[in-house]
Amino acid sequence: MARMATTRRVAVSTIAAWLCGFLIFFPILWMVLASFKTELEAFAVPPSFLFFHWTTENYATVQERSDYFHHALNSIIIAGGSTLIALLIAIPAAWSMAFSPTKRTKDILLWMLSTKMMPPVGVLVPIYLIFKTVGLLDSRIGLVFILCLGNLPIVIWMLFTYFKEIPRDILEAARMDGATVGRELVYVLTPMAIPGLASTLLLNLILAWNEAFWTLNLSTSNAAPLTVFIASYSSPEGLFWAKLSAASTLAIAPILVLGWFSQKQLVRGLTFGAVK
Repeated sequence: MARMATTRRVAVSTIAAWLCGFLIFFPILWMVLASFKTELEAFAVPPSFLFFHWTTENYATVQERSDYFHHALNSIIIAGGSTLIALLIAIPAAWSMAFSPTKRTKDILLWMLSTKMMPPVGVLVPIYLIFKTVGLLDSRIGLVFILCLGNLPIVIWMLFTYFKEIPRDILEAARMDGATVGRELVYVLTPMAIPGLASTLLLNLILAWNEAFWTLNLSTSNAAPLTVFIASYSSPEGLFWAKLSAASTLAIAPILVLGWFSQKQLVRGLTFGAVK
């Protein structure tokens, strides 16, 4: 009886999980399907799900109108560059706060977290004027800089909570063996924190890839990533849903594939501890 109840519970839980997953994924599925429709079919009521005239015309139009690979390269450079720089800054910062805390450590952590509570539009004007003065408007370096600063508090917090789970005894043993701070950080702490580093890197990469506010306001053409590429299909004449869906599908495809293949590492790094 207990076995039947357990089997039934597992079946119900599995079905509920699949339904929740389908509901979450459905907007993406609908966008992909709409990208293969004509503009007339994309507006059709009632909408057609699978039985419609499939066409790749929207993708050809998008590629003719915009240089997808130019925008994709900008997204890779901006998201990857901001993520790597944020990790280089966050690893020693999180190490110092986790293993050499002071009475101000908690205040600093709360202050960093509080910066994420401020709406970005509140600092848009001064940031825009600074970028214009120093010549960073519509430049990859400028976007890398602003995205790195924007996501740095999250990176430091994630690494700090992960480093706190590493036993101090391991680091003290390394120090007794003569390891310097640099060697301790590179050869002891970093290898043990690979799952946490991987999950932090992936999450920060996704956040930087999807960032739209700063990229839309600080870039136009030369450094425009895929978020600007998508926004270009919203015009005063109206929204062309089929072409907009095609552009959006092309924009999310790289990060969707990356997230699919790295989901186990992402979940493991976010849920597991450093030492088991």
